[in-house]
Amino acid sequence: MKILTAALAATLAMATAAFAHGPPRLKVELTQKLNATPDEVWAVIGKFEDMNWHPAVAKTEITGDGSVDQLEKSTRVLHLKADAGDPTITEVLSKLQPEKRCYGYYISQVEVTVLPVSNYASTICVKDEGGKALVSWKGGFYRGYPNNEPPAGQDDAAANAAVTGVYQAGLDALAERFGKAE
Repeated sequence: MKILTAALAATLAMATAAFAHGPPRLKVELTQKLNATPDEVWAVIGKFEDMNWHPAVAKTEITGDGSVDQLEKSTRVLHLKADAGDPTITEVLSKLQPEKRCYGYYISQVEVTVLPVSNYASTICVKDEGGKALVSWKGGFYRGYPNNEPPAGQDDAAANAAVTGVYQAGLDALAERFGKAE
């Protein structure tokens, strides 16, 4: 009887754990084909230490030099344009593949009022598509509020909208700079 009771308790515990889960990992991927060569575009966006090409970034501070030898040591602090305060996002270089025109990074520090996400990691790559640059920017993340019943502005929809807005603004700025390719 004791064994049966223990087995039943274990089964109930596993069933409860199967239904208890946190928020899903969210993903955003946007692309833009530009009227420029991949090398021309990479020369602008391929420097981890300089994200001033993005219209939301006022300035970039860097520690490390953004090289392969400095992975996990290269950190950039993005100071965002804002009407008040000095909102920042701190990002760490996690992958650098200049031969593929690609780098990866993750956010190590951000206030959810600035970007309502957590556990955010991203890559930005420039591929050659018929001599034109195809920029692909993708990220995976969780909403800013990790528990059930998130407050307004920290839910899945807000996280998706915020990341999509960041990517779209950057790609629009590149399209304005280089022109869109057909």
